[in-house]
Amino acid sequence: MTRQTSRPRIVIVGGAGSMGRITARDLSETASGTELVIADRNGAAARRLARLLGDGICALEVDAADPESLARRIGRATVLVNACHHDFNLRVMDAALSLGAHYCDLGGLFHVTRRQLRRHGEFKRKRLLALCGIGSAPGIVNVMAQAGAASLDRVHEVHIAVGTRDATRREGPPLLDTSYSILTVLDEASQPAALFTGGRLRFVAALSGGEVVDFPPPVGRMYPARTLHSELATLPASFRDKGIREVSFRIDCPGHLLDRLRFVHRLGLTSTTPRVVGTTTVVPRDVLLALLGDAPKAVTVGPRDEYEVLRVIVRGQSGARRIETVLDCHVPGMPAWDVGVDIDTGAPPSIAAQMIASGQISATGVLPPERIVPSAPFFRALRQRGMRITERRRPWPASSNRRRSPAAGAAK
Repeated sequence: MTRQTSRPRIVIVGGAGSMGRITARDLSETASGTELVIADRNGAAARRLARLLGDGICALEVDAADPESLARRIGRATVLVNACHHDFNLRVMDAALSLGAHYCDLGGLFHVTRRQLRRHGEFKRKRLLALCGIGSAPGIVNVMAQAGAASLDRVHEVHIAVGTRDATRREGPPLLDTSYSILTVLDEASQPAALFTGGRLRFVAALSGGEVVDFPPPVGRMYPARTLHSELATLPASFRDKGIREVSFRIDCPGHLLDRLRFVHRLGLTSTTPRVVGTTTVVPRDVLLALLGDAPKAVTVGPRDEYEVLRVIVRGQSGARRIETVLDCHVPGMPAWDVGVDIDTGAPPSIAAQMIASGQISATGVLPPERIVPSAPFFRALRQRGMRITERRRPWPASSNRRRSPAAGAAK
């Protein structure tokens, strides 16, 4: 590992993107004494953001697809924060190893995360940490699961549900508008979703299993459905020794986005398999992306009015007592930064990078958040950014079974 002879240097790869911008803003506001670098393939955007955030912030034009070039351009780093699409995760990890830098990212959509975990030995030998999936989900929810499980002798079930309310006024049709990478959203809408049930991993249809969940107000009743997510790549292994049998992930989005995604998927427009149309070979997803790129975007009118709840239910035993713990993370956004609920994805990498740089997180290898992120200081840092965790414990009846909605029965 590179010996640090000067102040910590945190580099955000993809720092001018939708999530990277939030991470950069958070670091500029909270990481005094840290050298901050915004690295992005769009050098002009990186420079504009650096100027906006204040003096002393460096901007670099980089190519995340080329690990050798990326490492040369960066030169030195304490922590690399990867805010790029998950397709780049392994290559940015290569650059981190070359630089002798720690690493964290926003998740690998299950399959990439599994490939990342296989590199545990490489990072361990160099006494480096690669923290995989430290956004909202995966990320915050993993640490919530760890907190809910900490007092239990046995952990039988972990269920995650995400619900978002968006009452922001907009002009124009929403189509498939999302603040996250549209590529990731289309993957979630089309790739089979992982489900850990009966102690075994299996895959079910994307966007299936929608069930009613009564989230706390102002989110209220929603119908989250299963999508492919990285939590299922790590939580079953993390809680194996405590006897885990069930892990699930569900999400619902505002504005009927899931219904629109189901529609385009059933039409075949999420497919990446080429097909012949007349005398031309086209990739349906490429056509969809081109049409979305040309379509007018909905324009926000007035302030953002968003609210998200990340819910984690942990069921298990403490001695002879069967306990259900319901943890909710309330996310009202950061109006002062003109940031909505995406703060819960963009801020956690900043928090984790600072904890790594300060030595508060000292583990090495390739590890998920539930293994190494201490919940108490992490939750305090979330609170400082307007996010609060509530926790309710109650007896878990022996008659419970998994046909009952895992999130619907939780206390409101």
